[in-house]
Amino acid sequence: MIKQLPYSAMRAIFTRFQAIEPEPKGELHHLNDFTLVVAVALSAQATDVGVNRATGRLFAIADSPEKMLALGEEGLIGYIKTIGLYRNKAKNVIKLCRILIDDFGGRVPTSRAALQSLPGVGRKTANVVLNMWHGYPAQAVDTHIFRVGNRTGICPGRDEVAVERAIEDNVPVEFQQHAHHWLILHGRYICVARKPKCAICPIAEWCQYQEKTA
Repeated sequence: MIKQLPYSAMRAIFTRFQAIEPEPKGELHHLNDFTLVVAVALSAQATDVGVNRATGRLFAIADSPEKMLALGEEGLIGYIKTIGLYRNKAKNVIKLCRILIDDFGGRVPTSRAALQSLPGVGRKTANVVLNMWHGYPAQAVDTHIFRVGNRTGICPGRDEVAVERAIEDNVPVEFQQHAHHWLILHGRYICVARKPKCAICPIAEWCQYQEKTA
């Protein structure tokens, strides 16, 4: 297993990321914290582009738990049927809306544990909401971050929670807020799974990946 990069390399890497993209943003479209929760829940095993295509029309008419619940499961399916696992996701979203109304007064909770108690919301989704909506430096580890972290040595770990902890423990604090966005974008567009674009990688000089491409 690749070892954790030293502090000097971590500071250099995130300084480089910041210089390239000072204010990175998540690519899922949303209108408020509720639509953000729904969008992230729908994005499991789906692309952000595909989710945005579906939710553009959906959120125009259902931007609150009450409106989404009124739409109903079958009504919701009509908007999200182009997204993978749409039936199970529709069921979870409707259950989520009922719980928000009954247990949280129609508001999205602001603790990780409460967020994770919602159907279809895991640790990654909860961390996305805490980070993007509330400005808390939570680290939402997805497949891109897991790959980049273990391939480069930025945040190695055997599972998503270990990678999350490696980011929190080793990324200098001034970069924590945007760390997961920089890593996601790097994994999505440069450090891709099959043929990483090492020749144009801005952090290649610190990367520990032994199979760098030309």
